[in-house]
Amino acid sequence: MKRIRMLAAVGACALALSGAFAGTPAAGTPAPTVSSDPFVAAMQRDLGLTEAQAQTRLRQEAVAMDLDPAARAAAGAAYGGSWFDAARGTLVIGLSNLDSTGATAKAVRATGAEVVRVPRPLAELDAVKARLDSVRAPADVASWRVDPRSGSVVVTVRRGGDAAGFLAAARKLGPVTVEVTDRMPTTFAAGTVGGDPYIINGSVRCSIGFSVQGGFVSAGHCGGAGASVNGWDGSWMGNFAASSFPGNDFSFIRIGGGWWTVPVVLGWGTVPDRLVRGSAVAPIGSSICRSGSTTHWHCGTVLGMNETVNYQQGAVFQMTHTNVCAEPGDSGGSYITGEQAQGMTSGGWGNCSSGGETWFQPVNEVLGAYGLSLVVA
Repeated sequence: MKRIRMLAAVGACALALSGAFAGTPAAGTPAPTVSSDPFVAAMQRDLGLTEAQAQTRLRQEAVAMDLDPAARAAAGAAYGGSWFDAARGTLVIGLSNLDSTGATAKAVRATGAEVVRVPRPLAELDAVKARLDSVRAPADVASWRVDPRSGSVVVTVRRGGDAAGFLAAARKLGPVTVEVTDRMPTTFAAGTVGGDPYIINGSVRCSIGFSVQGGFVSAGHCGGAGASVNGWDGSWMGNFAASSFPGNDFSFIRIGGGWWTVPVVLGWGTVPDRLVRGSAVAPIGSSICRSGSTTHWHCGTVLGMNETVNYQQGAVFQMTHTNVCAEPGDSGGSYITGEQAQGMTSGGWGNCSSGGETWFQPVNEVLGAYGLSLVVA
C-alpha cells in the first residue's frame, strides 16, 4: 500500500508542447481528432495541437536534447548558448564569432544543429552574472538571468520600485537589459491538508521531486536538515538529510519506515505514468511539464536558464525559468521533459486559473551537491 501511494506522491508531468504549431481553426473546420493516447490527448487539450503535431514535437525535442552536448563541444570557445526553435523543430547554437572560413559553424552543423550569430560567448555572460550574484539585491528586484540571444544579463524589477542602485552596479559589470514586472516571485510551500504527498514536521506540505538512491529530492525551503517527514497515511517516512535555502533551493530526504524508491513520475489518473530514464537538460525553448500535489500537472516552455531569483528570504542562484503555473503545495514537485528529469519546483507568481510563471532548481545541481544518484528505469 505504501508503494502505491508513494508513487502518487511523486507527481506527474506530461510532456507538453509550446504553441508554435498551434493556430485558430478557420470557420467551418472540423474539430481535430483527439488521440486515443491520454498522454498525447493531454497535450492537445493544453496547447491546441493536433495529434500529429504533438507526436512530432516529442520526437524533435528528444533529438535536440541528444544533440546539445556534442553541439556545445563543437562550438568551443565561441559557444554562445543553445535553445530549441519550435518553429523549425531543431536545436540552435549561438556562436559569438562566426569566422570567415566558417569552420566552427560547419563543425556545429555537422552535429545536426543550426547556428546563429550572437553578440557574446556564454562564458562571458555567465561571468558577469556570477559577479552580479555577489551584489545584494533590494526587494524590488525580482530576478536576473543570462540571455544568450540578446548577449546580456536581463534584470527584472518591480514596476515603480527602487532598483536604481542595483541596476547601476549591474551595468558596471557588463551588458544589462532591464525588464519590468508587476509580479514578484514567492515560494510554493503550504499548510497541511488531507491526502498530501508528504508533510514536514506535521505542518508544511510539499511535493516529491525525483527518486534518488536512498530517498528523494525536493525543494530546500520545504524543511531544514533533520526535519521529520510523514507520508500520505500519516506514517513516518524519513528525515531531511540535507537542505539548502536560500542560495540554493534543494533538499535530500532519506527515507525509511518501509518506504522505497521507484523511477516514476505519475500521471495522477490524467496522463500515463512516465518512467524517468535520465537527467539530460532540455534547452531554452523546449516544452516542459510540472507536477505537484496541489495542481497535479501543467505544461509550458523553458524561458531561461541560470537565473537568480530574489525571494524575500534571499536570492537563489542557477534557476531555470518557465511559463508553467503552480500553486502552494506544489513546491519540490517534478519538472520533466520526455523521460528526462529536469528539476524541482521552487517558486513563482500567479496560479493555475489565471496563469503564472515558475522557476525550478535543476535536478543535476542537487545530485552533484550531495553526491546522489537518480533512480532511473
